Amino acid sequence: MKKLILDLDTGIDDCLALAYALGSPEVEIIGITGTFGNVQRDTGVQNSLALLDLFGRQDIPVFAGASHALQRSTFDVQEASALIHGRNGLGNVQIPKSNRQPEHAPACDFLIESAKEHGENLTLVATGPMTNLAQALEKDPEFHNGCQITIMGGALTVPGNCNPVQEANISQDPEAADILFRSGTAITMVGLDVTLQTLLTYKETAAWRQIGTPAANYVAEITDSYIQAYGTIAPYLGGCGLHDPLAVAIAIDPSLASFFTTNLKVDLSEPFRGRTIGDEQRLNNPHKTVKVALTVDAERFLKEFMHRVSTLLRSRTF
Repeated sequence: MKKLILDLDTGIDDCLALAYALGSPEVEIIGITGTFGNVQRDTGVQNSLALLDLFGRQDIPVFAGASHALQRSTFDVQEASALIHGRNGLGNVQIPKSNRQPEHAPACDFLIESAKEHGENLTLVATGPMTNLAQALEKDPEFHNGCQITIMGGALTVPGNCNPVQEANISQDPEAADILFRSGTAITMVGLDVTLQTLLTYKETAAWRQIGTPAANYVAEITDSYIQAYGTIAPYLGGCGLHDPLAVAIAIDPSLASFFTTNLKVDLSEPFRGRTIGDEQRLNNPHKTVKVALTVDAERFLKEFMHRVSTLLRSRTF
């Protein structure tokens, strides 16, 4: 069975990605690493611990990682993130707090040691800024050791969601993402090209409410706030984008998508800072390191998403 690590900035779609992974029998989650992004790092770490308790998986350790971008000393949550995810990252829904604490080891050390131990049997999915991965690469350039890395981030064929070229996760730490893309690490990029083709509506959250368990009711309420926020910022979509869950799904089952293979970089200077684009210095390099998801079987993904998450929520009877 594949081992899985989720690197999260735990907001609402991270919550749904965690539920999807926990409902997937193909993988075993061996740890969660936390970073900043949708919320402050410590808030995200506490959200991860609380959600694991809610889902009955107190056995999964959580590791705190970077609290700010590589070239910054602080981090402030953007107003757009607070609008979409709520001030607490979970749509301002108050779920029971966890009594657990994060592990003492830093996230980058856990990533390095896990990659050494599991090698090709490890899948790492990052759904926030790439800072923890960049820190691991800087500490040990060979840390990935053949493991599979999938990121939710970037936009290659569509506009960004921060400005015309910038996707939110990349925008939080462009230098970290650029280090990752240029490192030679094999990466699958699941960006806005596909994630905005996968939408959840009130119809699906109503189905969770019918399950009636506390976990189902909490997740439905959290997700409803996400759908409501999307109705404000992008009413033309007709639902909320399943960004992070799709990244987990494609990491588990790549047949859900089709890919364009290339070598990428991140622009680090204005006016295009944060843009994910082909690296002109490696265009003719026959060794391509990034697979960019360009199409997705949205219908099959949504069906699997609802089945896996609903099965998990149904199992939590208390």
